[in-house]
Amino acid sequence: MKQHRGIRTVERTHPCNVCNRTFKRLGYLKVHLRVHTGERPYQCEVCNKTFKHLSTFNIHQRVHTGERPYRCDVCNKTFRHTNNLNDHLRVHTGERPYRCDVCNKTFSNTNNLKFHQRVHTGERAYCCDVCDKTFKHLSSLNIHQRVHTGERPFCCDVCNKTFKDTGSLKVHHRVHTGERPYRCDVCNRTFKQLQHLKVHQRVHTG
Repeated sequence: MKQHRGIRTVERTHPCNVCNRTFKRLGYLKVHLRVHTGERPYQCEVCNKTFKHLSTFNIHQRVHTGERPYRCDVCNKTFRHTNNLNDHLRVHTGERPYRCDVCNKTFSNTNNLKFHQRVHTGERAYCCDVCDKTFKHLSSLNIHQRVHTGERPFCCDVCNKTFKDTGSLKVHHRVHTGERPYRCDVCNRTFKQLQHLKVHQRVHTG
C-alpha cells in the first residue's frame, strides 16, 4: 500500500503554477492551462470558431459534415453527441429530473432548465460585439451575428437559395413541397407560416 501511494505521488508531478492543481501527465497540464490563458488552438476551417479541446472541435465538425453517429433505438432520430441522445431518450421515458427552484417546473435536461431560469432572472448573458444587442441563448446570438457577417450557411437542396438559420430554410422548403401545416380552426384555411395564420385569425376575431 505504501508503495502504491508512493507511485501515485510520483505520477502527479506536474503542478499548475496558477492554481496549484497537479496532473499525472504534462499533456493534461498543458490542456488545463488553457483555462487560465484562454488559448483556443483548434480552429474550424469552415466557420472559424475556435475550441480549447480537440474532442470538442471534432464534435463541432459534425455541424458542417452532417454526421450524426448516435441513433435512438425507439424512433431512429440521430444525434451528434451521446449527451444529446441521452437527453432525447427522456422524451420516450417521460423522465424530467431537473426542477426549477422558483416555480417547480421540471425539465428533461440541464440546458432547458438554465434557459428557463432566465425567465425569472431576466438574464441576457450573450452580447453581440458589433451592436451590443443581448440574447438569452447562445444560439440566438449566433444567428443574429449573421446579420453583420452576411453568412447564410443553410442551402436549399432544390433551388440553392441560402438562409441564415434552419428555421427559415424549413419554412422555405414549403414553397417546393406545398406543405401548409397551420390550419384555421374556424374556416379550415391552411397556411405555410404560423404568423400568416395568426394574421388571418383576426378576420374571425375582429
